[in-house]
Amino acid sequence: MSDISQTNISVGLHDLERGLLSSLTTLPCCVFFCINVIMLFTLRSKSVFRETCRYILLYNLILADTLQMAVSQILYMMSICRITLPYPVCGILVMFANLTNEISPLTLVLMSLERYVAVCYPLRHATIITIRNTEVAIIMIWIFCSLNILIRFLLLLQLKRYVCNTFLMFLTPVSHEYDKAYTCFLFVSAFVGVTCSYIGVMLAARSASTDKASAQKARNTLLLHLVQLSFSLSSTVNNALLLLTSKTVSNRVSVFIQNALYVLLFILPRCLSALIYGLRDQTIRTILVYNLCCQLKLLFQF
Repeated sequence: MSDISQTNISVGLHDLERGLLSSLTTLPCCVFFCINVIMLFTLRSKSVFRETCRYILLYNLILADTLQMAVSQILYMMSICRITLPYPVCGILVMFANLTNEISPLTLVLMSLERYVAVCYPLRHATIITIRNTEVAIIMIWIFCSLNILIRFLLLLQLKRYVCNTFLMFLTPVSHEYDKAYTCFLFVSAFVGVTCSYIGVMLAARSASTDKASAQKARNTLLLHLVQLSFSLSSTVNNALLLLTSKTVSNRVSVFIQNALYVLLFILPRCLSALIYGLRDQTIRTILVYNLCCQLKLLFQF
C-alpha cells in the first residue's frame, strides 16, 4: 500500500541534481512534519481534547500520518543516496510505513461512524461513543493492521541487500497478489463505511427532530473524510504511474516525475488532516494558531 518506491531515483543524475531534488522534497516534508507535530502537541495540551472522543480519533489519525511521513522521508533519502540495507532491516522500515498508512483509512471510518451516531442517535451518543470504547477501537485497528504486516513478513523469503524500496518487498507472485487483495479490501471497506455514514446523515437531516445545523456540519465533515480517503487511495497508484512514465519518457524526466509524485501523493496528503481540522474546528484553531506563532517566534530568535 505505502508505495514509497523510488527505484533508481538517482540513476543518471549528477550530485548537484540529486542535492537539488532532495532539497525540494525535504523542505516541504520538514514544514509539514512540524505542522503535524504542533497539531499533536495542541491535541494533548487541553483536557477538552484529551477527553473528547472525536479529538482522540483525530490525534490517532495525525499520529499515523506523521509517522508515515517520517518513515517515507527516511526511505526516500536512503534511496536517493543509494544506501543499501540488509533485507530484514529494509523490510522493517517498509512494513512500518505500510502499517501507519493503513491506520489512516480505518481511523477515518471510525471518525465517520462517530459523526453518524452524533447526528442520528444524539441521545445515545454519550453512552455509545465513550473514551473507553474509542481507545479499544483504536487498539483494535493497530492490532488488525499489525497482523497484516505479520503476514507480509511471513511472505518474505529472501535475505539480500538492495536499495530499500517497496518493489522489493513483493518479489513473489503470492506477495504481490496478497498486497493487491488486501489494499482493495481495505479501501473498499473504508469507502463503504464512510459513504453509508454520509447517506445516514443525509436521511437524518430530513427528519424534523434532527438539528439541521449539526447535520449540515456532519455532512460536510463526512465529505472531507471521503476526500481524505481519495488522497490515501491515490498513493496506491504510484507504482503504476512510475512504470508508465519509465516506459514513455527519458530516465532523467522520469526521475523528476517520481519526485513530484512523491510530494503530491505521499507528503502533502499527510498534512491535510492537520490543516483541515486545525483551521476548520474553532476549538482547535485558536490554540493551534497560538502554538504555531510561538514556534515561529522561537525560530526567528535563532
